[in-house]
Amino acid sequence: MMVIQRTLIALGVAAAIAACADSAPEPKQSNVTQPAPVTSPNTAAAEAEHSVRDASQSGAAQKYAVQELRTITNYSLPSAPPPSPGLTYYGPEQDRENYAHFKDNGVMLTRQQPVSTFSIDVDTGAYSNVRRFLSEGRLPPPDAVRTEELVNYFSYDYPAETRGDEPFTLTTEMGVSPWHEGRHLLQVGLRANEPGDGDVPASNLVFLVDVSGSMDSPDKLGLLKTALKMLSRQLDADDRVSIVVYAGASGVVLEPTAGNGTGAIERALDRLQAGGGTNGAAGIELAYQLARQSFIEGGINRILLATDGDFNVGMTDFESLKQRVSRERESGVSLTTLGFGRGNYNDHLMEQLADAGDGNHAYIDTLNEARKVLVDEMSSTLQIVARDVKIQVEFNPAVVREYRLVGYENRALANEDFNNDRVDAGEIGAGHTVTALYELTLVDGGTPSVDPLRYAQQGKPTPENSEFDGELAFVKLRYKAPGEERSVLISRPVLTRDRVDDFADNSEDFRFAVAVAGFSQLLRNNTAIADFDYDRVLALATPARGADPFGYRGEFLNLVRTAQVLSQP
Repeated sequence: MMVIQRTLIALGVAAAIAACADSAPEPKQSNVTQPAPVTSPNTAAAEAEHSVRDASQSGAAQKYAVQELRTITNYSLPSAPPPSPGLTYYGPEQDRENYAHFKDNGVMLTRQQPVSTFSIDVDTGAYSNVRRFLSEGRLPPPDAVRTEELVNYFSYDYPAETRGDEPFTLTTEMGVSPWHEGRHLLQVGLRANEPGDGDVPASNLVFLVDVSGSMDSPDKLGLLKTALKMLSRQLDADDRVSIVVYAGASGVVLEPTAGNGTGAIERALDRLQAGGGTNGAAGIELAYQLARQSFIEGGINRILLATDGDFNVGMTDFESLKQRVSRERESGVSLTTLGFGRGNYNDHLMEQLADAGDGNHAYIDTLNEARKVLVDEMSSTLQIVARDVKIQVEFNPAVVREYRLVGYENRALANEDFNNDRVDAGEIGAGHTVTALYELTLVDGGTPSVDPLRYAQQGKPTPENSEFDGELAFVKLRYKAPGEERSVLISRPVLTRDRVDDFADNSEDFRFAVAVAGFSQLLRNNTAIADFDYDRVLALATPARGADPFGYRGEFLNLVRTAQVLSQP
């Protein structure tokens, strides 16, 4: 067992560091010291241990390492563990993916609770993960489906004209609900400003790469290498790239290197090999130290954690990992998580670490997805234009009897959190669009879900005030500019006269977003959508496909057809 322990560690970080020894960048680009070569993992245990120690203490690893190598006691290949509290567990031993369990938002009586508050979400990982399940010929587990991430996977053509120096536009649109006759849907949309020519700041990027044994698969480490190469080819001489790897321990395989040093960056990635346990906490700590050391004032300082999230060595407690990342974001370094692979994918950890790190989460299942996230949408993935973005909607009880927020279940905030600048919320990147949908039952139409209150006067404002006649709701938004600690308020009324009573008269973006939201609720087996079905999704989405230059909306239609077949008894 001791031989296995040390061999697995040698296969991990030491192999990755030593493998890059003959491909370090030239001195003009980096002054990385060549690591000592690693002994073959098939040699005696003592030699393996000695090689690991040498590799970890040489050159850059010795300079930046923040944690000594640890002996992994009683290490064995992981079998299926029991689910952690708050998580759902799916599949047999070879399929132990973890997803946070949550319940769909319920219907709220406006007179009892007229205010709804939540944090925005620009993550897209749930959509590509759902696509992976459907492409494999199986329906995703309901907890893998987060409606807001499916809706926000797509860009929407919201107005681009901002007011003053606001970093984004706030717009609303209202139409009928396709899954409940007589009810309506309110769409709240944000669009962040696109960066102009020369407005993109320099980037200090640390690629934090999981090279543990669980990553030894073409759809994990193999795809990961190609994805990061695609990103690195978009950089220039003003940018900096570093590479940190972790398995049983962590180390630096590429010191800060100019972004145009493509050859050095790609050679370092090419030589990475997988093996060993997964001490993700040690890698995160080392990556933050390296990012701070190369910090670019006024630039993009970000760690890209690429892993399947299967942390099984070192600090494995979920809340402790989140707290560590939350503390580190105060340094101005954000964390993006890129998920890979299947079978042991930890979706819950990946999404929550990105939230805690002021970053975003994407799941990379194909090369096309890597291109979308890291090339086509590189600015929105990396460049933050607003932090801690919160939305609060107050509904007028004289007009709206009931409302239901569609999605954003794990982004809910207490109403008092809206004005509290110490409460963390979501970030929005350059060019990003964000969409939220509410289903409404109006006072003058539709069958309510909840019986009317016996002792309340129906249909009268509280308090009565003719000043607000004609207002259906009031939307408020708070955000912080990058580097600022005080939030800025934006607000807009939603007027009853803006209601559209024929669904065909709504914009293509409204109709398509509604179709995606309906599809998501079908996958989640949400009983709130009555007799809505996949045929109806296709009927809504097909004429709303629009220009679709990258084919994402066309792909969605095919996913709907696949889900329709798979859902048949």
